[in-house]
Amino acid sequence: MTEEKEKQVWSIDELVTMTETVQSAEIEYAGKMLPIQWCELVESEEPKISVPDDNTPQEEVTEHYKDLAQERVSKMIDKANGMNPEGITITKETYEKIPTTVKWAISGKVLGAASDFISG
Repeated sequence: MTEEKEKQVWSIDELVTMTETVQSAEIEYAGKMLPIQWCELVESEEPKISVPDDNTPQEEVTEHYKDLAQERVSKMIDKANGMNPEGITITKETYEKIPTTVKWAISGKVLGAASDFISG
């Protein structure tokens, strides 16, 4: 006999709270830890999305969406920094200057947390 996982239902208040709550985690890089913080965005805070033309080369399309994802993560970090100044380790300006490997680890953590949140 298998037990089915009980389905839980989000309330609107819980969802709204996600856009008002600073989340945090640590990224490991080269044997050291980097604490980070971020906050979910509401639609008006999201980066403006433009869709590349159908004739745009695939490499440019990929670069476009990579830049859009990086801008989104940067805005999520910036929002959290405004809500929790004591937790700042990365700013919008320093995010652009850190090693790409660290940047992708941060993006993976922040965007992965959103997909974990969605899938439950």
